[in-house]
Amino acid sequence: MTAFAAALLDELRAASLDPPGVTRDSYGPGEQRAHDILRRVGRDLGVEERVDAAGNLYMTRPGRDRGLPAIVIGSHLDSVPHGGNFDGAAGVVAGVAAMAELARRGVMPARDLVVMATRAEEAVWFPLSYPGAEAALGRLSAAALAVRRADTGRTLAAHMRALGFDPEAVARGEVQTDPLQIACFVELHIEQGPRLVARGLPLGIVTAMNGGWRYPKAKVLGAYAHSGAEPRFSRADAVLGFADLVQATEAIWDRLEAEGQELTITFGRVESDPAQHGGSRVLGEVGFSLDVRCEHPGVLARVEAEVQAAMAAIAARRRVRFNPGARFDWAPARMDAGLRARLAAAADRLGIAAGPVSSGAGHDTAVFAAAGVPAAMVFVRNENGSHNPDEALDMGDLGLGVAVLVAFVLGFAAAN
Repeated sequence: MTAFAAALLDELRAASLDPPGVTRDSYGPGEQRAHDILRRVGRDLGVEERVDAAGNLYMTRPGRDRGLPAIVIGSHLDSVPHGGNFDGAAGVVAGVAAMAELARRGVMPARDLVVMATRAEEAVWFPLSYPGAEAALGRLSAAALAVRRADTGRTLAAHMRALGFDPEAVARGEVQTDPLQIACFVELHIEQGPRLVARGLPLGIVTAMNGGWRYPKAKVLGAYAHSGAEPRFSRADAVLGFADLVQATEAIWDRLEAEGQELTITFGRVESDPAQHGGSRVLGEVGFSLDVRCEHPGVLARVEAEVQAAMAAIAARRRVRFNPGARFDWAPARMDAGLRARLAAAADRLGIAAGPVSSGAGHDTAVFAAAGVPAAMVFVRNENGSHNPDEALDMGDLGLGVAVLVAFVLGFAAAN
């Protein structure tokens, strides 16, 4: 299992190498090459294959009773620019490796086993939450299809159409995979933080994933001026307005942590216009993004209200204006308690240490959970965080994750 998974991940890396990392752009050549590789591997394994109107890939190993709802193991294949090779891809590869192991053993599960590779999970390309998974369930809005990719300026619909998919069917809300025909959705994913490494655990069973909201293209607008001629009292300095917002937002974070809340607040993008900025100019515009995540909707709402109040106060004091721009959000998702118990039991039967862990990042699993599908996640420890080329997943740990998936599938079939 481990050698199979390692070889497939190496092939994906080679096909999407973009030093210093990999780039598998959503609805672009990088993501498409990854899907093509998985389709070829699926054909080699003799599994059934289907690609839906949004380009999501389904590989199915038939079960004994094809009328039963299927077990679905899934994740995404796209990456951030110059990112790591394992974010998303490790989960799809683990599912295929589990399927290959069942074939090697000659085991036909009681129900269909489906490995799903979703599209466009990484919001850096399209400022949307999980459009591939949403489209699969018939939940992606027509407005979302008009959203433009950050680098190309072309719409999501145009990118889908260019790859031979059917955005019109997606816009009509046609369900590509019926949630009533899914017994459970399980996603294996690298942990994108340090908790498992710090605890010395190879695997974690996810309890919940945080919800959040984001302003991807916010701005502070002031007035450009000469750095020597414009006195302090009359300046409308966008940089100082932004600095005040950062300070105020961190104070909000401090207060909530003191109350025992766990959340994250991130200014992930800060920029000025290179055609306008200079060593002798007061800046009149600063662009930034703001990302807030927490398990509790009430905390998310409170942070946004306090951030908006801070913006208003700073605007009056600094003679600037804040434009948050487009906003998108996603709901917190709790993992199914029964599935968590089964995954933990599978790990225990194999003598594999796996403890509970929360997910600060969002994942496609949240879409299935929101649709009423029993959903769960397995984290595999990973050094050096994620969304960077230094992701360091030990193949032995991934092999343990695959073993747990195999045991889970067999145990699920026996219990249902």
